[in-house]
Amino acid sequence: MKLKELEGYLQDVAVFENPKIKLEQYPTTPHLAARMLYTAHTTYDDIENKAVGDFGCGCGILSIAAAMLGSAYNIGFEIDPDAIAIAQENCAEFEIEMDFILTDLSASPAPSATDGVPPNSRGPYEMMKGKLDTIVMNPPFGTKLKGIDMVFLKKGIDLANHVVYSLHKTSTREHVLKKAKEWGVECEVLAELKYNLDKSYQFHKKQSLDIAVDFLRFEKKPRSNTTA
Repeated sequence: MKLKELEGYLQDVAVFENPKIKLEQYPTTPHLAARMLYTAHTTYDDIENKAVGDFGCGCGILSIAAAMLGSAYNIGFEIDPDAIAIAQENCAEFEIEMDFILTDLSASPAPSATDGVPPNSRGPYEMMKGKLDTIVMNPPFGTKLKGIDMVFLKKGIDLANHVVYSLHKTSTREHVLKKAKEWGVECEVLAELKYNLDKSYQFHKKQSLDIAVDFLRFEKKPRSNTTA
């Protein structure tokens, strides 16, 4: 599938009718979604036959793009049941199979098995550990809840077996690169893009606004095997 063809299909993905500002619900545009997933697929082979998780999946556009490019499994993590309902309708329209976990990714992680908690008593987020190759996300940028973008990113890096693709404001690039180094992951700025936000809320004064965003790839370093 060519890039333009993928973007054309994604034009038909339904978006929020009544977005919730406290959740920073701004739909990922077909233009951005297509370029994110097409790059991950064609340049790095991180989509086809891979298990893909979508953090803050919203209406499901990133997962739908992944499925169109041959992902083996898709699961969305989302706090809003109304968003999941829209995503389920979109998946049905596109005849795509996708699982969902209703969860608050901003919450503190549940205790792990290493804390003496049996694995079967852990939450659904923790139960996905080791099962997803690639995480994709367009996280909240933190205008309503400061730092939430980095909370999403850290949890995605913890959960993914291999790689995370994410969008972040270009103005935060230095901070993001610093955190990636602290977390021991390789970070590559794949592109600087324009995120076109149409007027979605009454307080918006402009009909549309372009925000500079970085499209970033975070690759987890393989653990070195040491022998005594």
